[in-house]
Amino acid sequence: MKTAAAYIRVSTEDQLEFSPDSQLKRIREYAQRHDMCLPDEHIYLDEGFSGRKAQNRPAFLRMIAEAKRKPRPFDVILLWKFSRFARNRQDSILYKSMLRRECGIDVLSITEQLSGDPTSILIEALLEAMDEYYSINLAEEVRRGMNEKFSRGGVVSIPPFGYRMENGYFAPDSARAPVVSMIYEDFLSGSSYRAIARKLNERNILTIRGNPFEARAVRYILGNPIYTGKLRRCVQDEMTLVSGCHEALISESLFQSVQKKLGESDITHTAKPAPAAFLFQGLVRCGCCGGSLTRSSRIGALQCCRYAKGTCPQSHYLSIQELETAVLHTIKCDLADTGVCFTSLYSSAPGIQQKNELLRSLFEKIVFRSREKSICIYYRALFLAR
Repeated sequence: MKTAAAYIRVSTEDQLEFSPDSQLKRIREYAQRHDMCLPDEHIYLDEGFSGRKAQNRPAFLRMIAEAKRKPRPFDVILLWKFSRFARNRQDSILYKSMLRRECGIDVLSITEQLSGDPTSILIEALLEAMDEYYSINLAEEVRRGMNEKFSRGGVVSIPPFGYRMENGYFAPDSARAPVVSMIYEDFLSGSSYRAIARKLNERNILTIRGNPFEARAVRYILGNPIYTGKLRRCVQDEMTLVSGCHEALISESLFQSVQKKLGESDITHTAKPAPAAFLFQGLVRCGCCGGSLTRSSRIGALQCCRYAKGTCPQSHYLSIQELETAVLHTIKCDLADTGVCFTSLYSSAPGIQQKNELLRSLFEKIVFRSREKSICIYYRALFLAR
């Protein structure tokens, strides 16, 4: 008796005939008629996943990983249709060839059964091509339908901050709608993105995805024309605006005033080159939120990366020179009786990256010698940021 595995996939656009229960029932009947054993542990289900990309289907990847085990756990993989296995010819050929040649496992469709003669190769290739065409064509049709709905002012996205969905359209959220007006007014009054984000976080106001506000989230709200009653969408690689059917939360004049100020602000915040590496990079953390201290706009200083985004309530400015002096002195003292000449080793390292690697290796040696002492060295650096 052969041991079979069942792979079942249902994507969001599939009809009732492709439901998991329907597929499994037919596969079990097929296995029983053909004297196959189908254990429950070899039933793999991807529900709500597209067949376009194999790497996006966790159950499929788990089944492939199991198939590679020695001895092989099953002899055949049963499908409702070949389209359940993949809607991408490249993935279909790759995984079927690997299963058959390397694992000795066949892939069978219980509704599209092929004979053993050479013409079955052509038929299977034709089925794979039709499945891929269906998937691509469906995506194009869905995109075309969404663009048409958008052109008529219909909603084709989740509601943004300040709105909720009601009868298929955006409606003002009584709790969040006033916050949008506050964000616009505060910005015109001179508040920065970071200051506004910090104010929202202090009031425990979260984004539409339930996360604390960051400066970039505030910037996105300030530049979104949806709050004036419009909708925007990228159609054929071009950003398009249409009049929506939802209520505006701010006036057009307020929005334009903010856009003018945003343009001036963006000019002053042009992209800057990546900061140079520094000693203890990635090792020093904020004593308030635990975020990494990164090089700030001020030369020779570190600042909490989350403070810059508005999610950390306290500034933790730290001089790089003071940090280096304190930590290096501590390392010298702790290595004094180990026979390691720290000064010569440190001076021989040609650059910042090599010096950091040296310090990490020394930390490991001290860990081997005394775990408590290594923790002491490490946290003396961290606590300087408190």
